[in-house]
Amino acid sequence: MIGILSRCAAAVAMGVALVAFAGHAHADAAPRFKAVAFDYFVIFDPNSVVPKVEKVFPGKGVEFTRAWRAKQFEYGFLRSITGRHEDFFKVTEDALVYTAEAMKLELSDESRQELLNAYLTLTPWPDAIDGLKRLKASGLRIITIANFSPRMLRANAEHAGIVDLFDELLSTEANRTYKPDPRAYELGLERLGLKKEEVAFAASGGWDAYGAKRFGSPTFWVNRFNLPAEKIGIPADRTSSDFAGLLDFVLK
Repeated sequence: MIGILSRCAAAVAMGVALVAFAGHAHADAAPRFKAVAFDYFVIFDPNSVVPKVEKVFPGKGVEFTRAWRAKQFEYGFLRSITGRHEDFFKVTEDALVYTAEAMKLELSDESRQELLNAYLTLTPWPDAIDGLKRLKASGLRIITIANFSPRMLRANAEHAGIVDLFDELLSTEANRTYKPDPRAYELGLERLGLKKEEVAFAASGGWDAYGAKRFGSPTFWVNRFNLPAEKIGIPADRTSSDFAGLLDFVLK
């Protein structure tokens, strides 16, 4: 009888220990931050416009898309430096027209509108929506800090059915800046009412990772295209090619 009671007591003690361990493990899994701020291309694939470009310019889809995207950001940088701000949808249109001219391709009004609309219906990366849901379930606040205009942010989120996963779709249009201007990153902190160390920034481009880290934010680079780091001396805290790496950075 005594042996049975001893075994029962041991089992109870073991159960208590396991519960305590599980509680400790759960505590360890709590988010490291209070919020995550996203660049939109961490969530949406910029190359999802390629099929529409290919339809308009057969055989030129990939080349044209890359040149168009590069000119988008170049125009953003130029406008930021010279103080001539425009809505990013207008920047996207200007970059589109320039790229067509540079590649000596005829761009009709109808095709121009069709290609611009492609930036309102981007396709999410395969791992993005589930990743956002995990972050949301952990209690984190989720916002964007994106150069995209409010219209571009809203249209893409609605098209993907993920508006409810964000606390705010924040565009740098709110203070007429473009990343990597420090004021663009500061805007997110102001809206959240949090400190730099409380908000992780998820970048899609190396230049954006540099800008966020230079600003002082904990920064994770989701390097979807496996590009080399920018050679300017301030790397992101961590990097990976997928959303899983970001989840490990934020939740573990």
